[in-house]
Amino acid sequence: MNGKRGSTTFLKVIIFLAGIAVLALCIFLVPRIANFAANLYPNIAPMKYLIFIGMYGAAVPFYFALYQAFNLLRYIDENTAFSELSVKALKNIKCCAITISGLYILGLPLFHFIAKKVDPPIGIIGLIIIFASLVIAVFAAILHRLLQEAINIKSENDLTI
Repeated sequence: MNGKRGSTTFLKVIIFLAGIAVLALCIFLVPRIANFAANLYPNIAPMKYLIFIGMYGAAVPFYFALYQAFNLLRYIDENTAFSELSVKALKNIKCCAITISGLYILGLPLFHFIAKKVDPPIGIIGLIIIFASLVIAVFAAILHRLLQEAINIKSENDLTI
C-alpha cells in the first residue's frame, strides 16, 4: 500500500513538473519562436499569430490530459482504478493526444516554411511531437480497452456470485 502511494506521488510530481516545463516554454520560448518566424517572413502578417495559435492551441489539450492523468493517479490512490471514471480519464487522454497530433500536423507546413530559411532542421521537432502524441494516444487506447474489459469481467463475476 505504501509503495503504491509512493509511486503515485512520484508520478504526480512528474506530472506537475511537466506542467511547469510546458508553462515555461509557453511563456519564454513560444513568443521568441513567433517573433523569429515573423522576422523571417515580414511580408506575411499573420505568421506570428499562426505560431501562437498552433502552439498555445496544443497547450490546452496538453494541460487537460495532465489533469486527467492526475485524476487517474488519484483513482489509483483511492482504490477505484477499476471504475468508469478511470475509463473516461483514459479516453480523454487519448482524445487530447490525438488533438495535439492533429494540431501539429496542421502546423507542419508552417514549420516546413520556416525550416526552409533556417539551417538546423526545426521541422523535426514537430515530427517528434506528433509521433510522441500518437504513441501516447495508442497507449491510452490500449489501456482504455484493457480497463474496460477488466471492468466488464469484474461485473460479470459480481453477477455470477
